[in-house]
Amino acid sequence: MVVIRLSRGGSKGRPFFSIVVADKRVRRDGRFIERIGFYNPGAVEGEEGLRIASDRLTHWIGVGAQPSPTVERLVRQAAKAAPAAA
Repeated sequence: MVVIRLSRGGSKGRPFFSIVVADKRVRRDGRFIERIGFYNPGAVEGEEGLRIASDRLTHWIGVGAQPSPTVERLVRQAAKAAPAAA
């Protein structure tokens, strides 16, 4: 099964996550099919903390990829923030 999940990067105490499309059997930070965004929980004022390529997200969900619960929460958060930015 193909899943949309977070892949951790950054250093100890300063996490940075990529939103990736990967095979469920591959380890969390291992090989992935496509990187469709990022999430930076430590972003300070003026920095972009979340970016998701919505066209690629809808494509992958359309072909059967399952988003993780955390990615679903981040997608809702991005959708809520998008009208405020527009």
